[in-house]
Amino acid sequence: MKAAARAAIAAGLTAYILWRSHPREVLAAMAGADWRLIAIAVALVLVDRALMAYRWLLLLCIIDPADRPPLGEVMRIFFVSTFVGTFLPASIGGDAVRAYSMTRLNVRGGDAVASVFMDRMLGVASILIMAAVGLLLARDLAGNRTIVLSLAVAAAACVATLVVIFSDSAARLAAVAIAMLPARLRSFGEGLLASVRRYSSYHGQLANVLLGSLAVQTLRIVQAYFLGRGLGITAPLGTYFAFVPVILLVMLLPVTFNGIGTSQAAFVWFFGRVGVAAPSAFALSVLFVALGVVGNLPGGVLYAMGARSSNVSRST
Repeated sequence: MKAAARAAIAAGLTAYILWRSHPREVLAAMAGADWRLIAIAVALVLVDRALMAYRWLLLLCIIDPADRPPLGEVMRIFFVSTFVGTFLPASIGGDAVRAYSMTRLNVRGGDAVASVFMDRMLGVASILIMAAVGLLLARDLAGNRTIVLSLAVAAAACVATLVVIFSDSAARLAAVAIAMLPARLRSFGEGLLASVRRYSSYHGQLANVLLGSLAVQTLRIVQAYFLGRGLGITAPLGTYFAFVPVILLVMLLPVTFNGIGTSQAAFVWFFGRVGVAAPSAFALSVLFVALGVVGNLPGGVLYAMGARSSNVSRST
């Protein structure tokens, strides 16, 4: 899908949900927010970004220590890629920037992509685990086919990845499929498969990354809760545990930029099921997306500093 189409979908969907939610009432909800509670959510987003960075550092275990870029460079790549990903489809664009930036530091393409891919898969797995808990808390959602199908597709991708890592038979089948690709893609696919397979020797690191991912998802749920309380939404914390993981999966769909539009629709639909007024739910969705942007701002500072340093070097 082209960038213009994604932008049109994001703008159109957001405008429609805003219109249905009554713009004046949305502004009133925002104006009456308790910014002390929202400040707590901002503090928590800084913690979850630190956890996300640590999670990716663990996944660089497949790269020989002698070949790993300096820690400072790796951290710069992580934070800059999160910032750039703000303006790209869902999280896919930021992941691509991160993998490409690693290859520019002489990391093998297969290893760079594998580290980012595993980071994404384990992140999705943690959302699925939290969503399963959510379905137990909101059993009526288990009867919704769209929700169940989206969870099933995401779970299938995670299970397939784990099977390829730990099963020799599955790896051979994957190798056969890769052998059918064009020559250029085949070479890259073989390198990626070999890199992903190396994670089979790092059980401890994978377990730690999954635990870190669960902590990140828990922090995001708590962030949404404080944003909601700041807006005067009285829904209990259990409601956020039920809804936010599924909303996060909706936001990962690569149909708009940074989940804009899809997040508004999801928040209004889900929270409307427990009696939250559309204006308050829409305001919550805007603050939740904005919170992610705030968490990405350190990467924007690093990006600007890097661009300025590059311009200075060219001028001298």
